[in-house]
Amino acid sequence: MPREHDYYPLRVTDVIDETADTRSFVIEIPAALGERFAYAAGQFCTFRATIGGEPVARCYSMSSSPDTGEPFTVTVKRVPRGTMSNWMNDSLAADAMIDVMPPAGVFVLRAHDTPIVAFAGGSGITPILSIIKSALSTTTREVALVYANRAPGSVIFEDALERLRAKFVGRLCVHHHLDSENGFLDAAACAALVGERTQADFYVCGPAPYMNVVEAGLERRGVDRDRLFIERFELTAEPTALSETSETESVVIRLEGRKHRLTYQPGDTILQTVRRAGLRPPFSCEQGTCATCIAYLGEGRASMRVNNALNADEVEEGWILTCQAIPMTREVVVDYDR
Repeated sequence: MPREHDYYPLRVTDVIDETADTRSFVIEIPAALGERFAYAAGQFCTFRATIGGEPVARCYSMSSSPDTGEPFTVTVKRVPRGTMSNWMNDSLAADAMIDVMPPAGVFVLRAHDTPIVAFAGGSGITPILSIIKSALSTTTREVALVYANRAPGSVIFEDALERLRAKFVGRLCVHHHLDSENGFLDAAACAALVGERTQADFYVCGPAPYMNVVEAGLERRGVDRDRLFIERFELTAEPTALSETSETESVVIRLEGRKHRLTYQPGDTILQTVRRAGLRPPFSCEQGTCATCIAYLGEGRASMRVNNALNADEVEEGWILTCQAIPMTREVVVDYDR
């Protein structure tokens, strides 16, 4: 069985202003939930709140590290039309309660002895900072960070990075890139910043256009895709097309103790099929990230457009993200109750 995906009410113990539009939230984890909320550097939690009368759920990464004795902390940047991020920055205060799902995500530090090169853009620094802290504290690996921001006032964790650089002299180097002074990074600049470190592990997180540029730069340097780890919280306007054509006619769903046989409409995900039938399956982000919509594929075959939540063992066991899963065989059987 994969990780549980129930929500737990947790208390905010402190709110820290990082920049004019970014705050960190320190979350109290009761001793009884310590095991459930154990996390790896780079992971995230899904947060849920009722805003304007509607339930809203979003994923935010921990900026703290589980290896340094820090309290459990997530960092949230205000974004245009960001319902949850803006509400958290404006309204979530110390001593407030908020529903939180246990940690998830596969953007984590790989057990390896190679150097690390990280590219962060804006609030993409959040999971990367967690990874850097753990790498410096638990290994002897050298770490190079390229951190791009719009302007000096938008650099999140600037002081924290300087403290780490001073503490781990010779192991951490930080290159700050400010768009306001140097224009946007391009692929050639990213390739040049990699230099001869093509055998490093590469961690990339930030806005989609930034990550695309970094990927192009790494490709120029011939970086092996197996060394590249990317955290995506944004979907492209058009999901990546599947190479296979679905022949599915029906989807059998087991949900809340009942069995339903549903007609399948080509192009729909399993989640869309279930919701179209008027059923109420669990789901949240619909981006292949939070794992709220997880179910067991008992029969048939499905392809996931995006998977930022399940590890290889869970996929091998038969678990799918129904918000991303396109059924591929004439019939599939999906069990939400297992």
